[in-house]
Amino acid sequence: MTNRETRSVYAVVGSGYMGGGIAQALALSGAEVRVADVDLEVARSNRERLITEAQQYSREGLFPDHAADTIAEQLTAATVEDAVVGASFIEEAVPEKIQIKHTTLARISAAADPTAIIGTNTSTILIRELAEAVTNPARFLGVHFSNPAPFIPGVELIPHDHTKPSVVASVERIIESTGKQIAVVKDAVGFVLNRLQYALFHEATQLVEEGVATPDDIDTIVRTTFGFRLPFFGPFAIADMAGLDVYAFCYASLQTAFPERFATPQILKELVDAGALGTKSGAGFLDIPADRTHELTAYRNKAYVAMGELLRELGPAPARVAERGR
Repeated sequence: MTNRETRSVYAVVGSGYMGGGIAQALALSGAEVRVADVDLEVARSNRERLITEAQQYSREGLFPDHAADTIAEQLTAATVEDAVVGASFIEEAVPEKIQIKHTTLARISAAADPTAIIGTNTSTILIRELAEAVTNPARFLGVHFSNPAPFIPGVELIPHDHTKPSVVASVERIIESTGKQIAVVKDAVGFVLNRLQYALFHEATQLVEEGVATPDDIDTIVRTTFGFRLPFFGPFAIADMAGLDVYAFCYASLQTAFPERFATPQILKELVDAGALGTKSGAGFLDIPADRTHELTAYRNKAYVAMGELLRELGPAPARVAERGR
């Protein structure tokens, strides 16, 4: 472990379940982390909770054996001002209300070093709107973890138009040190994660309201069909493997009932018209060479069998056990 004098110093403002989980991940990467909240007593209470959680996670094999000791050593509670002074990276993780975030970001900006990088864990608010409250907004960007932060591997980085490229590169290194995977996306309402997540949820609620299926049946279909693929392949790889011409036919079928909601995407139409049909043609969204199709199929099959075995080993989720017990 790095000596205390030379180790990185980070701050997390907002020590609830999102901010606390982010603080755990940063502390386990070897950084000194200070957590702050509405007052010092709340921050201290949440620090103790994070240590207790780490003990439990270690017993369950989810954290390394000595994670609680590491977090206890690396993590301190402080006021907002004391937390951010001298910190090279500050993550704001307060409630998802722009007024609260503006107030908090202004307070952080007033106390932090002028060169400190400031990130926000907002889920949907435009970064450029939050940047209005930040002094020197070129150092500001979205750093969007998912709940539970210690265990979900993906993080969205969202620079706004004036974020310095060097700031993005620095945050990439910080987040990679926690073992996370990064995607850098443009500043748009909802970014990528929640645009996709809420589009699925919206369609699922439509199906319930139309009486097509129950919430439990829809969850079962998502878990056991296309959702089963998602740990290994994103929507574009799945489409390429299925065949983009097949997708175009399915869109045409869906349009018989929902012409506007399922209008064929222009990018899909252009690829099909050009004969780029996915893996079977050697070109599609991802341009996977046709001679690698067998290798891709072999990986896919192995991955799906392994996922099935893992799910059988873990058993059904507690919510599903309760549903069946009713």
